[in-house]
This record gives sequence, structure tokens and C-alpha cells, in this order.
Amino acid sequence: MRIITQQELGGPEVLTIVDAPEPRPLPTEVLVRVKAIGLNPLEALLRAGEFPLLGKLPFVLGWDISGVVEEGSLTYRFRPGDEVFGMPLFPRAANAYAEVVSAPALHLVRKPTSLSHVEAAALPVVGLTAWQGLVDLAGVSEGDRVLVHGGGGGIGHVAIQIAKALGAHVTTTAGGGKRKFVEDCGADEVIDYTAVDFTEAVGDIDVVLDTIGGDTVERSLDVLRPGGHLVTAVAEGDPKLVARYEAAGMRFSGIAVDPDPVALRGLVELVEQGRLRVHVQETFPFERVADAHRLLDAGHLQGKVVLTI
Repeated sequence: MRIITQQELGGPEVLTIVDAPEPRPLPTEVLVRVKAIGLNPLEALLRAGEFPLLGKLPFVLGWDISGVVEEGSLTYRFRPGDEVFGMPLFPRAANAYAEVVSAPALHLVRKPTSLSHVEAAALPVVGLTAWQGLVDLAGVSEGDRVLVHGGGGGIGHVAIQIAKALGAHVTTTAGGGKRKFVEDCGADEVIDYTAVDFTEAVGDIDVVLDTIGGDTVERSLDVLRPGGHLVTAVAEGDPKLVARYEAAGMRFSGIAVDPDPVALRGLVELVEQGRLRVHVQETFPFERVADAHRLLDAGHLQGKVVLTI
């Protein structure tokens, strides 16, 4: 099989396609013939050496996969021919930039027929992050006022839809060019962060879901109601921020997303109900992974980027 690996840290050009032996499934794992691979901004940081998560080189990036089960080892969950998707092993290496992946069966779910492999591969990391932030950590419920920062991005556009499905009133920050996109995702109010200071445009918020970091997290304190809750996907390790929020009587939570079959099935249920869709900005063939990473590096994505095999 072919894998995408790297021998050094750097720009997209360090990603190299090489031949490698197929993995063998460990007990309770299945071997998946991959059809599509979802890419995430984190992987560009790992490639460049800005976030040392995977240890020593060489390594293989990637977690989001969708494909077809070829065989399993001591597991009853799937049979050969089943179409599955998921985010295996995160944050450990899943070696997902590959034509074949061995993954714990528990970290996968059956792909609904309403999703293509491309759409399914785009969903796990962003969907699980949004679900675990809004459902598991914040407990968003009917009538809550939710602010999603970065509503046009991968996590953001899925978070808008999940919050709406939970019955929340959703405000989002997004660049002016993404207004229609986030409105189509269900946003009730859109704040163009390039023209308006969100702290002057919104208030009395129950839950803020942050995908931006920086001073956006600090300033979000000003828009929360007393006892409100900030959940961040990018600034979870800052003790000073935690202390500042707690001193103001607010809650502060960081999302350390993990493989969760219950949440994955929740996402599938929303998809099947027609209440959740994942937007793919662009697909690239496996051989053009460097071009896909250049798009990740450019930032300001609308939805997700996916590799196809």
C-alpha cells in the first residue's frame, strides 16, 4: 500500500508518498480500505513541527477516515464490506494518511448512506469537537444563547448546526464573505468580525464555543451572562485564563477531543434527520497532498479539505 510520510519537519513539500506493508489488525481492530481522508489544521502544525504530538520522525499524519472494512480481529462490530468512518486513536498516531488503516472497531461507526465517503471523512474531528463541547461539556439546551466563534470554519459550521438542533439561539462571528454560508448553516445572528467588535454587538450569552483563541478568548468574558460557560478548542491549557474566568464567576473548559462512538452515533442521527451536513471546500487526490496542505496553511477555510483515494 501507499502511505504519506515525512522524514523532516517543514512545509508541505516534506510530505512524501512511499510504499509500505499493510498493517495487521490487533485484537478488536478492523482493517479499513480507505476511500477518503479528512484533513485538519492541526496536521499542518504537526507537519511543520509547531506542535510536538506524534514524537520522533518519521511519522504519518491523519485521523479522519472513511472506507470499507476488509477484515477484523476478535470483534463483532463490523463485517467485511461494511462502510465505516471515524477518528481512530486520537491523539495517538492513527497513521491515517494511508490507503489502508488498522483501527479499533470501537472508534468507528457505520457510514450512513446519505453521506458520501468524502463527506463522512470530513466529519469526525470537527463533529466530535463540536459535540463534546456543546453537548458533553456545556450541556446546551432549549433556549440557550450560544456564540460560536469562527462559524465558517470546520468546527464552527458544524457547531452552529448542532447548537440549533439542541434548540439554542445561535450567534456566530464570521468574515463578511461567509455570511450566507453560516446563515445557511442555521445561524440566527452573524457578526462580521472584520467590521464589528463582537463585544459591542452581543451579550447575555450562556455558552461561547471558541475556535479562534488569542484575545478572542479573553474578550469573550465580556459577553457571557453571570455563570456563563466558555468552551475552547484551542486555548485549553492556559491556567491564567482559567483563573480569570473562575474569578469572574464563569466556567472555562477546554476540549481535548477523543474517539467517542456514542457521540459519533449522535452525529449520524442528526445527519439522517437532515439536521447536520458537513461542507467540503475542496477535495484533492491522494497524490496532491502537498497542495491540500498549502490550502490548510493559507487558513480561512470554509468547511473542510479532503483527500480522496
